Amino acid sequence: MKKKILIGLLVAFAVAFIASIAMAGHGFGKGMGFGPYPGCGVPPVSNLTPEQAEKIKTIQQAHIKDVAPLKQQLLAKKTELRAEWLSKNPDQAKIIALQKEILNLQGKILEKATQTRFEVRKVLTPDQQAQLALYGCGRGFGKGGMGPMGPHMGYMDRF
Repeated sequence: MKKKILIGLLVAFAVAFIASIAMAGHGFGKGMGFGPYPGCGVPPVSNLTPEQAEKIKTIQQAHIKDVAPLKQQLLAKKTELRAEWLSKNPDQAKIIALQKEILNLQGKILEKATQTRFEVRKVLTPDQQAQLALYGCGRGFGKGGMGPMGPHMGYMDRF
């Protein structure tokens, strides 16, 4: 009789544990993580003329083309940094240098994004620019961004 109760309790705890993990909702997607919701992509300006829409599209495509090599370099540096951290004897000087290079590349990408935003604003009328106050990538609603690589993790916890 005691064995059956013990087994029953173990099964109940296992089910409760699995259910708590499933209900926690940690994972990637729309939501509390910094992601592409709401407002990424084409600005939600309701009264764009066809000419304005075409100019904005051209500006965005030029930005993507301009930033692509920097993003490739950034990915390569991040991969190199991860490999260095995972090596048997990580070289501190090399890691610090790679981190500085990564920050430099991220800064260049951010500068180009800022320039692109100003170029788009030049295409818009003052009324349309006022609509941009509600626009932007940021926090959405719901679950997300709290997976194993989420924002709650420190830099070193990711390796």
